[in-house]
Order: sequence, then C-alpha cells, then structure tokens
Amino acid sequence: MRLKAFNVLLILTSLVGYLEWGQDQHMFLFEGEWDVITKLFSEPGSVMHPFILLPMLGQILLLITLFRKSPSGKLTIAGITGIGVLLVFILFVGILAMNIRIVLSVLPFILLSIFVLFNHHQTAKQ
Repeated sequence: MRLKAFNVLLILTSLVGYLEWGQDQHMFLFEGEWDVITKLFSEPGSVMHPFILLPMLGQILLLITLFRKSPSGKLTIAGITGIGVLLVFILFVGILAMNIRIVLSVLPFILLSIFVLFNHHQTAKQ
C-alpha cells in the first residue's frame, strides 16, 4: 500500500514541473501534457518525440502499478526512469539558466524518486 501512495505522489510531482522561455512564455508540465493529449488525436505526428513519449509512458507505467494488487518494483523503476529523463533534463536547463523556479519545480519529483529507489533497494535486500 505504501508503494502505491509513493507512486501517486510520483505522478503528481511529475506534473508540477515548470518551464520558462522567452518573454512571458511559461508552462507547467500538466498544461503541456494536456496540449499533447489533445494533439494526439488531431495531429499525432506532432507529438511523436522521445521527450514526449518516454515521460508519458513512465506515467502510464506508474498508473498501472496503482491498479495491481501488489505494485511491481520493476514497473515503478521503469516509470521513474521514463519520467526522470525529462525532469532531469529540465533540472539541467534550470541550473544552466540559473532559474530557481525551474529547479525548485522538479526537485520534489527527483527527491521522491531517490527516496523510492533507495527504499526499493533496501526492501529488495531483505
């Protein structure tokens, strides 16, 4: 049950990533994801990019773990990896741009991911 709660938190924290570019251009990841989902049906070719598909696949994998009787650690790790590809890249961009809002927006997911992976490793040892 605890792993399911962590997976819900991982999904939620993955949606609060923040992007900022140009003059007055900014977006949270949940806004971008909504745009991607709507374009998926009208312009499917425009959303076929690894930085779009991998995080969405990661979120789907984490969602799948929520509906299983006992969540799979492998699915959780795969989900974290898929989402982490994008969020670590966003963290890197935030650090390079010295934009504290971008950095702080991805830290909850990254810290929670580290905690979940460490917890999974400790549980697997026993």
